[in-house]
Amino acid sequence: MNRVLQVGEGTGRLEWKEIPRRDPGPREVLVKVQYGAIKHGTEFSMARGYPSRRGTWNEELRIHEKVPGDIKEEGGESFFLAGNMVAGRVAAIGTGVTDFSPGERVFGFSSFAEHVLVPADRLWHLPKIDWRSALCLDPARFALAALRDSQVRLGDRVAVFGMGAIGLLCIRMALLSGAAQVVAVDPLKERLAAALRLGATGVLDPGSSDVGRELKLCTGGMGADAVIEMSGSRQALQEALRGVAFGGRVVCGAFPPPWGGGLDLGAEAHMNCPQILFSRATSDPNREHPRWRAERIEAECLHLTGRGLIPGHHIIDRLVPYAELKEEYRMCMENPARAIKLGVVFPAAESGTEGEQDE
Repeated sequence: MNRVLQVGEGTGRLEWKEIPRRDPGPREVLVKVQYGAIKHGTEFSMARGYPSRRGTWNEELRIHEKVPGDIKEEGGESFFLAGNMVAGRVAAIGTGVTDFSPGERVFGFSSFAEHVLVPADRLWHLPKIDWRSALCLDPARFALAALRDSQVRLGDRVAVFGMGAIGLLCIRMALLSGAAQVVAVDPLKERLAAALRLGATGVLDPGSSDVGRELKLCTGGMGADAVIEMSGSRQALQEALRGVAFGGRVVCGAFPPPWGGGLDLGAEAHMNCPQILFSRATSDPNREHPRWRAERIEAECLHLTGRGLIPGHHIIDRLVPYAELKEEYRMCMENPARAIKLGVVFPAAESGTEGEQDE
């Protein structure tokens, strides 16, 4: 049997459940899990019921509709399984699997259990890097897509709002792209400290400063060439519109809950004529189609990870044993300052590997 943590959609109710463990089918790999990472923004928004307020997504029409969804239901309540990515060792392979062998270190996309089945095409060999860096592949995809949409170039001045995992990786990637100035904006001092460790040239706390004005001042009065908004906050987007340079780009990469009124699209937004773009890593065709697709974005992030350029130990900043996940998950949901990205250590974890770091 496998123990999984179920999360109530819209209720945030957490409960352990035992499910049968089965052998891998064709093109499947059974992984004995050693480490995992949750996806804070998506999982917590589902737990709070943000997506369901808009209705079910109709892929053909590309609109939200108020119709019954396809989410698993049990006892009248909808659930999803906690967890986003895992790392471990191959326990068994199904027919048709030629890229993996039992005992190899791997990582891939999966919710949590001590043994998980992963499609072979969504699994990768784990290079000799910190496992936390590998499990930052998911936020790295969205950071890279936003960075490419922002068109950051050598010498640009950049601001990034929201120092969650994606925002922090935007800081890192903007610097790798040659940005001369990268300012991090977040109300949590722990997250601003992480941004500085990742190379941010300055930080701003919206609780104690006029962010839009400060962005103009720290860029010699011009404003940021590109602003990447990853907090999902209406107030943050307003400050991004105030702090962007004339004709600059504001990239909205977060998936916020429904906002009330209050966003002012006159004022600075009208006077400075910025380009406002919405960015997603997993939407094809994107703006650079067919040269860049979701698969290429993912492949480039894997390349950056293999080169040690994704410093996951700065991002997965809190580790908890799997047996304690239920309580820790609840506390992180209630207190965003508790963790940037929560990592989970399973009983099968190998001693001595948690401290491996790539810079």
